[in-house]
Amino acid sequence: MCCVPAHKTTMAEHSDKPCILLITLSNIGDAVMTTPVIVALRQQYPQAEIDIVTDARACELFENIPGKGSILLKDKRAGWRGVARLVRRLRRQRYDLIVDLRTDGLTLLLRAHTRLTRRHTRAAGPHAVQRHFGVIAAYEGIKKIPATTLWLTQSEHNYAATRLAELPGQRWLALGPGARWAPKRWPVSAFAALTTRLSSQFDAVVLLGSKEDAVACEQLQTSVSLPCLNLAGETSLLQAAAILQRSELFIGNDSGLGHIAAARGTPTLTLFGPGEPERYHPWHPRARWLQSDSGEIADIRIDEVVALVTTMQSNRS
Repeated sequence: MCCVPAHKTTMAEHSDKPCILLITLSNIGDAVMTTPVIVALRQQYPQAEIDIVTDARACELFENIPGKGSILLKDKRAGWRGVARLVRRLRRQRYDLIVDLRTDGLTLLLRAHTRLTRRHTRAAGPHAVQRHFGVIAAYEGIKKIPATTLWLTQSEHNYAATRLAELPGQRWLALGPGARWAPKRWPVSAFAALTTRLSSQFDAVVLLGSKEDAVACEQLQTSVSLPCLNLAGETSLLQAAAILQRSELFIGNDSGLGHIAAARGTPTLTLFGPGEPERYHPWHPRARWLQSDSGEIADIRIDEVVALVTTMQSNRS
């Protein structure tokens, strides 16, 4: 049951080109928060090929990682038959290292020289990134936690440049008014009022979200006081990442977009309703968040948001 071999055999000694399997998480934000593990494994084993088990929602995030092997989907809706198919596929390979950030028993059915799971985590702090990284922290001296990262191609950068050319100026405020769960959504009217209060600090607004967020973004688009580009439902995750990289600031609800923005180095302000900001805020030195004392997202006051944004913008210059 030990997560490292009893004798200290390194992977470099075990294989010239290590084969690694990473079992990551399903939700978009959660998946982004596992990318420091990938970065550290690539740094430690630059010749390794990394297979990834993930969910259809998040698989695009891993398309361009260096040394990518196969991306395999675990579909909960497929039940045990789906798990059996996945196990058969994975058992074709004997992995040098399996890193399981989900720990639902899948690794016990696979062939591996070394298994690292959440059961042996040595977390360096309360944040989810620290907990994920704790799975590998004790193995072969992997200590420093990298930033979250998303890997983009020139195609995504070209898309962002073309779409943002539709807007005036370059001080673009990206907004994400959507979230999968209603109690996590700050009112659209509050976002609209916020853009009015911030109109002197930004040249234009970009709205981002999934197809499910389209209604909220359409409502917001008709209410904002700045030039507005509504891209809800139009971008891939990586195209959204390229848009966010060029944005000056992202403000949104507790959802995957804030984590995507942080992974491309963009300052973020996340508005929390129910939830644990200390554990799930975007992993970035300039990530900030607000949560009302009541835990009701509608109780976050516009004045609070404006004050924090103004401070963030002042510190930027």
